[in-house]
Amino acid sequence: MKFSGWPDTGELVVGKIDEIEDFGVFVDLEEYEDKRGLIHISEVASGWIKNVRDHVREGQIVVCKVLDIDESSQQIDLSLKDVNDHQRSDKIQEWKNEQKADNWMDLALGEDTDDETYTAIANELIGAHGSLYDGFKQAAIHGDEALEDTDLSADEVDSIVETARENVSVPYVNVTGYVDLENPSPSGVDGIREALGAAEGNGEVPDEVDLDVSYVGAPEYRIEVQAPNYKTAESQLEESAERAIAAIEDEGGSGEYHRERRTDDE
Repeated sequence: MKFSGWPDTGELVVGKIDEIEDFGVFVDLEEYEDKRGLIHISEVASGWIKNVRDHVREGQIVVCKVLDIDESSQQIDLSLKDVNDHQRSDKIQEWKNEQKADNWMDLALGEDTDDETYTAIANELIGAHGSLYDGFKQAAIHGDEALEDTDLSADEVDSIVETARENVSVPYVNVTGYVDLENPSPSGVDGIREALGAAEGNGEVPDEVDLDVSYVGAPEYRIEVQAPNYKTAESQLEESAERAIAAIEDEGGSGEYHRERRTDDE
């Protein structure tokens, strides 16, 4: 995916060196459609330059800073020397991440998806999380909840989440479920507390798993699990709900597990 507009002054951009002249270097911008910039010889490197080719080569991928833009003359002035090693490394990684996300979009939507649909969905992810890559990353970690503020359809959300969880490497994932607990027996609130303690694992949850149970609105309680991978998170979520239901039934009450919230917003 390439942007159709113009970069901003001061922005770091990725480009491929297309042509080298004595006075400077022409660069095709990799992130923007049909945009080409010029690095004047004075902006290639610090100090006096005898031969531009001693510093750059055709086909080289470079990170440049945008110095000035003249849309009327279709001119973008760039600097190579104003980008330090740290900025260059971070920008290249960001660019590579977006290339990965572009491939994930094809997997999620199908390679035959028309440009208008692709762009609309991409803009929803970018609007919600700042970039395509971060949109997929958050979908891998948080599932449907990461996309609930978008205008994507349920099928589009499902496809993105499934693709993200199959392809994105993340340090942890979050899953959420709900359990309804009711206890008309004499143990009442105390019985509910016992069930909630059982849901939290009574100290037996694995060290790599973070599990939290919170009140939503009678009779509903939220179970949130953070784990190293989706399979573990889902397993711990279901086991937590099962423990709570078994405990409340032992008290003479009843319980029900469900994935979607039922009570009104807090």
